[in-house]
Amino acid sequence: MVPPRLKPGDEIRVIAPARSRAFVMENDNTRWADQRFHAMGVHVTFGAHVDERDVFDSSSIESRVGDLHAAFADPRVAAVMVVIGGYNSNELLPHLDWDLIAHHPKVFCGYSDATALQNAILARTGLVTYSGPHWSTFGMRDHFEPTGVWFTRAVFSDEPMSVTSSPTYSDDPWFVDQDARTIVPSPGWLVLQDGVASGHIVGGNLCTLNLLQGTEWMPRLSGSLLFLEDDQLSSGPEFARNLTSLLQLADAHGVTGLVLGRFQDASRVTTEQLQEMVRRQPALLGKPVLAGVDFGHTSPMITFPLGGRAELATQPAPVLRITRH
Repeated sequence: MVPPRLKPGDEIRVIAPARSRAFVMENDNTRWADQRFHAMGVHVTFGAHVDERDVFDSSSIESRVGDLHAAFADPRVAAVMVVIGGYNSNELLPHLDWDLIAHHPKVFCGYSDATALQNAILARTGLVTYSGPHWSTFGMRDHFEPTGVWFTRAVFSDEPMSVTSSPTYSDDPWFVDQDARTIVPSPGWLVLQDGVASGHIVGGNLCTLNLLQGTEWMPRLSGSLLFLEDDQLSSGPEFARNLTSLLQLADAHGVTGLVLGRFQDASRVTTEQLQEMVRRQPALLGKPVLAGVDFGHTSPMITFPLGGRAELATQPAPVLRITRH
């Protein structure tokens, strides 16, 4: 189930299912975010509890669930976007009204810790959600344009998207100092294994997705084209063991291929480590694997549909197309 496309005049409701907006506002980049949304022709409202803040820089389960339910129930709201990531979105899963979400399909966008909500929504309702920028991401003053283009293509249009590699990228704390940006050339995509694949997209942040294993909120892997990423806390060995855990699930042999997002520099993940971790996975035997794609915790990032469909081919040059979003 694909939600209705956004259009000028629509309302986006921002909620904080993990970290609070008060945490983000320690470095206030709101004016840049306001300009981005104004340029798209949409207006932004906020959940009633987005600024509550506890010892985990989050808020109560009741507050977070209440804001999410209110956003989906409000007929004026066309899209729901998360403030930022964090660690505890999965706390909400036993308390969510899945029928409410299913009966009010809307664009839902975020990444990182939002992966838990997005894949659970897919598993329980079939609704396509979007792994893409947080509300806070729109506060990037400079070099935001490619991220904005991918977002608008994903949620304002239903035309297929041919994914391309950005010539440059950044992995800097832009949200702390907008004047101290480090933009570097991109090495481009890396084909780790040749092949051709298509399937429904499952994935997002790997360590967060793995929190759903063994629960009723884990989506179907069989027939899926996996899109996976992780942040700077995940080293090569850590990512490898998390990938192994995912691909040891009973239906993982039905995975059609794997697309990996760009790793952060602090992860120190090497090409040799990537090659070896793929080689060790029986579930990936004979299937295409592509790394270095623009999503994850660096910039720019594409917006891709969890539950949508994509195609991947690696020869003569890698081609990645999102066909349903």
